[in-house]
Amino acid sequence: MAKSKQAQEFPIEVEGEAYVWRLQRQPAWSSDVAGWRGKALAVRHVEGKREAVLEFPPGRQPRYGAPQLQASNIPVDVVARAIASAIAAGWAPFSRGKTVTFSVDETGA
Repeated sequence: MAKSKQAQEFPIEVEGEAYVWRLQRQPAWSSDVAGWRGKALAVRHVEGKREAVLEFPPGRQPRYGAPQLQASNIPVDVVARAIASAIAAGWAPFSRGKTVTFSVDETGA
C-alpha cells in the first residue's frame, strides 16, 4: 500500500485573525516558464473557504544534492507579511470562488 503524503499545515495569526498555511510547491525547474520557479505557499483562514496561493521568486538555484526546503524552515514573519500583502491586494478569505494566486517578493511584501 502506498503511503499518503499529507501536507503539514502551520497555524499563524495575522492582524488578529487565525490562518493556516502549508508549503504547496518546492522551488523547481519548470518548462512552462523555461526557468526556475520559486516556492509557493497555500493559505486559508481557519473559518474561511477561499484559499490563496502565495508565489515567491525563484532565488538561487539549489546545488546538486542539497536537501529540499522544509516548511518549518520558512520564517514566520515572511509568511505573515505575505498574507498581509495578499489581503491588501484584494484577497477576501471569506468569499467564495476559486483559489487566487498572488506574487510576492522574497520578503513577503
